[in-house]
Amino acid sequence: MSFGQGGPFDGPGGSSSSTPDWGALAEESEAQARRKRWMWIGGGALAALAVAGIVTAAVMTGGGSKGGNPTAAPTASDEAAVPDDKPSFPDVSVPPPPNPRDYISDPKKDKAPLTPATLFPQKSMVVGEHTYPRTNTATTKDCTAAAQGPLVSSLSHNGCRQLLRATYSKGGVAVTIGIAVFDSPAKATKVMNENKANLMPLPGGGVPSDFCQGTKCRMATNATGRYAYFTIAGYLNGKDVTGTETKAQQIARDGGAYAFSQITQRGKDQAAKAAEQQLKDAQKKAGQS
Repeated sequence: MSFGQGGPFDGPGGSSSSTPDWGALAEESEAQARRKRWMWIGGGALAALAVAGIVTAAVMTGGGSKGGNPTAAPTASDEAAVPDDKPSFPDVSVPPPPNPRDYISDPKKDKAPLTPATLFPQKSMVVGEHTYPRTNTATTKDCTAAAQGPLVSSLSHNGCRQLLRATYSKGGVAVTIGIAVFDSPAKATKVMNENKANLMPLPGGGVPSDFCQGTKCRMATNATGRYAYFTIAGYLNGKDVTGTETKAQQIARDGGAYAFSQITQRGKDQAAKAAEQQLKDAQKKAGQS
């Protein structure tokens, strides 16, 4: 029995060689190598795209400066580290300001010195456009010594504590202002309502001793707080004051307005001083708390 070139693997219908097809194997190997290269290239491209996306997102999130360079956003810890430059002050509770009228109505509060120098401190009485030089001042705790006629009994019965006077003169006319001090506004108002304004004129400094003595002069009375105030005005030459004598009437009205302003100013000054002390006390209390 002879064997052909194919050997024992010959099958029916012809012979088949057992030698491998080296050309086909080479083509298959090359194809596999190409597939591997594309997989590596493709995977690297996807990875590069993913990294680029992350970097882009980081730049967009961080924002950019005016020069185009990205800047990092502040972190929560950075924000918390910023100091608060605003100073803090303690609350100061200040009571309402005092009422000036209380200080000219209540003798317990009206403690400021009461003398001609404090009540009539200016050398001239200035009311509006009118100015009158001061000629003399006086004070007495015996109020009846500076009064005449029915005013003597009125001051005595209502417990006048002190009567201060000042005289002002200009242009041939003069006025004496009298301010009487009482323990209460009710007493001062009672004297005003009795309308007995017979104040004793105060001469001196060019005002003759017979000023408004034995002649008709203009007299008035009023009150504010615990003070009653009076005026007596007339001519230095003894001329009677009539309803048409404007100069005497003008200085009389100015004298009354000036007396009122001096009394009310006394209340304002004491109230302002009390308010200042209240503020100091409140600040001291706040500093200790």
